[in-house]
Amino acid sequence: MKVLRTPDERFDDLPGFGYEPNYVEVDDTEGGRLRIHYVDAGPPDAETVLLLHGEPTWGYMFRTMIPVLVAAGLRAVAPDLVGFGRSDKPAETSDYTYERHVTWMESFVEAVGLEGATIAGQDWGGIIGLQLAVRHPDRFTRIVASNHGFPTGDRAPTDAFLAWLEYSQTVDPFPAGQIVANGCALPMAPEVVAAYDAPFPDESHKAGARIFPVLVPIRPDDPASPSARRALELLKAWERPFLTAFSDGDPVTAGADTMFQATVPGAKGQRHAVIAGGGHNLHEDAGTELGRVVAEFIAANPR
Repeated sequence: MKVLRTPDERFDDLPGFGYEPNYVEVDDTEGGRLRIHYVDAGPPDAETVLLLHGEPTWGYMFRTMIPVLVAAGLRAVAPDLVGFGRSDKPAETSDYTYERHVTWMESFVEAVGLEGATIAGQDWGGIIGLQLAVRHPDRFTRIVASNHGFPTGDRAPTDAFLAWLEYSQTVDPFPAGQIVANGCALPMAPEVVAAYDAPFPDESHKAGARIFPVLVPIRPDDPASPSARRALELLKAWERPFLTAFSDGDPVTAGADTMFQATVPGAKGQRHAVIAGGGHNLHEDAGTELGRVVAEFIAANPR
């Protein structure tokens, strides 16, 4: 497997993101090693929030959320998924599967030694995060779901998702920064758009970003469907605290919050949030408010 690594200078002087890089190496399922980058902020012995981004974003999207969590006495750990940010990028779209993404993050969680953490995921980060939680309940205490569903292939996808799927596979070049901006309700400054383009010096680095929409199980016979169905059944028995914190302006995941509230026992009685004025990438539109919601949720649900 050919692996690319974005030059460090691409990440110099990014606005609002002065965190020192941290790295761990994990074994790949087919041999070799992959380097995963992460931000680690706050007291090392504090309650930990694992922040998982979606596509085509990276840990940069949590830059206004992390200070709120740290001010609340929490530790924030924000890895870049393989193929994104400062993490290694396998060069072929065929290198990426649903299961490999989950396995890579399982290895990351083990390498960092997370115990009793809260998962807060958005988009694909939420899908991967739910798999981590139900597979490793000894490591995770709470879940915060933001602007994502949990597709198993047993329901028809929305028209909005099908339009995104077609666009993602045909647009050339793949405009990562502009895609992030298009998923926001608020205008994005050019230097922030550039920060989302930073991980991708050229098209060869975008295989992971390009293929992610294809990996969503949208058919009953999708290779990822059996795993997703098993995880959904385990979620139906998840009694630990589960919070939905969705924006009010995301056409792709609208309604998924009420689905989780009706499905997951741990969601009962929680103060679920609908954040006004946010788009799909609500961490970009309202990261400070979302950080406050997560910190309050943790305080209200002590271990």
